[in-house]
Amino acid sequence: MSKKKLPAQYLKIKKRHEKFFRAIEELGNVVRQEGPLDERTAHLIQLAAAATIHSEGAVHSHVRRALEAGVEPEEIYHALILLTSTIGFPTVVAALSWADDIIGGGNT
Repeated sequence: MSKKKLPAQYLKIKKRHEKFFRAIEELGNVVRQEGPLDERTAHLIQLAAAATIHSEGAVHSHVRRALEAGVEPEEIYHALILLTSTIGFPTVVAALSWADDIIGGGNT
């Protein structure tokens, strides 16, 4: 997998609001450490939530983070298709396409 650059708009906002972004990143670190779930599972849960709220940017971010945590692309696709009966086929298909943006296409 080739690592894609973060979106320019995201980087621009992060630079403009550095303290805010540091606080958000720290919050993310703290909540992942608060319980027994491992990092891979936590990223898959966050990915599912991102898909549920129809957030393309958050799906991109959580796919990136899940891959960095060692989650395999097939596990990402499976986590997303598991949502079908809960969030609906069209939303899942959109999330799969956003995941492909990061993974680089593949076995959906």
